[in-house]
Amino acid sequence: MEKPLWTLAEIAMVCGGTAVGQAQISGVVIDSREADAGDLFIPLKDKRDGHDFIDAAFAGGAAAALSEIDLGGRPYVRVTDSYKALQDMASAARRRCKAVRVGVTGSVGKTSIKEMIAVIFDAAGAMHKSVRSFNNHWGVPLTMARMPRQTERAVFEMGMNHAGELSALSAMLQPDIAVISLIAPAHLAHFDSVDDIAAAKAEIFDGLIIGGTAVLNRDDDYYDVLSESALTRQASIISFGHHKDAALRVSEIEITDQKSCAVICYGGAKYNLELPVTGAHWVMNAAAAIAAALAAGVSIETAIKALAGYVIPHGRGGSFDVVINGKAVHVIDESYNANPVSMRAALSAAAQQSRGRLVAVLGDMFELGKDEIAIHAALAPDIEAAGVKRVILTGECMRALRGALPRPLRGLWVRDAQLAFEALQDEIESGDTVLIKGSNASGLGELVKLIRSHHNKDVS
Repeated sequence: MEKPLWTLAEIAMVCGGTAVGQAQISGVVIDSREADAGDLFIPLKDKRDGHDFIDAAFAGGAAAALSEIDLGGRPYVRVTDSYKALQDMASAARRRCKAVRVGVTGSVGKTSIKEMIAVIFDAAGAMHKSVRSFNNHWGVPLTMARMPRQTERAVFEMGMNHAGELSALSAMLQPDIAVISLIAPAHLAHFDSVDDIAAAKAEIFDGLIIGGTAVLNRDDDYYDVLSESALTRQASIISFGHHKDAALRVSEIEITDQKSCAVICYGGAKYNLELPVTGAHWVMNAAAAIAAALAAGVSIETAIKALAGYVIPHGRGGSFDVVINGKAVHVIDESYNANPVSMRAALSAAAQQSRGRLVAVLGDMFELGKDEIAIHAALAPDIEAAGVKRVILTGECMRALRGALPRPLRGLWVRDAQLAFEALQDEIESGDTVLIKGSNASGLGELVKLIRSHHNKDVS
């Protein structure tokens, strides 16, 4: 019989707490709204104290909770610090499981690469992964605490906004394999330079096991800096990219409105890669994932076959067809996040997918620091090069981009998703392709929801 994920006695032992009652735990949650039968609810303290939601978690079906206060006769583990207890559970889950652990970071593509690695790992055995973008100080330990004992391979997304964050996460995870997608000018609001961003991303090697593997982009301007950092952990390095010296070299990329194809050169052989997504950046993401899979003992044949069935995560480039006010349009949803590199990649990919006129709705790119106005305005040539015919903009920084665009391209600047939807209805013509792209905080995910909920007919 398969062991439960946790018992209260086990949790008490690893956390130094006291178990009250008994329960077998099959899941771990920190949001009371997600609590279900068999779950352990961990009340964290942020803007609100999670202890205020313990009753709601039990009402939702939670089997037990961690708690810093007395819960009476309900099953729980009494601890002095619930966040520290979550970290203790994470470390214990790592120690009891023999899974190969992969940590993924970088300025762009983290979630997509993580999901691609997960698809490959799933084809090769018992797999565990971060859900959504659980990549911060609570997301990584929560994902670790959820890791089943029988996991063979696990992949964790790891993010940061400040120096020191990745070092702490990596020390907790102790990855066997560390992947850095690319260093780019994201989070400049918290760093003085891209050099500092590179140094902060290199912190993922602080916890890399001695003799582990670093997967690095050979085309990255910071490749030498990152490889030197990895070598301090006596790491093997698998590089990917177009560079002639890349261990896993990408060549002969062909992009259509339905798929992306390339030749992957590795170990003296050539392999044909076909992805059901559009854009050269997806090929690079796939190359990073294949390199990580190779380091984890998965064959390149298995990896490429698995990626042929890859499904794009929500808000990261997936598309759908709708009819709005009698106008049939194709919508590309890139609403989850944005920085200058990913914005340019999305524009290039949209140009390949466009079935008619290309219309863009663009929102602010956040955390770009003191030069954010100029960085936004600098997108104008890329918008023209992609063949965009009209641009609707939202966010204070996007005012600068509107001023930099040629007048025929300038649509309305609006304050929110509702107004963007109204402006879009006036702009679109039947047969248009609409690209929606912005940082998550720009609110364009709400625009996608409005389009889906207001369309006359979904024809996808």
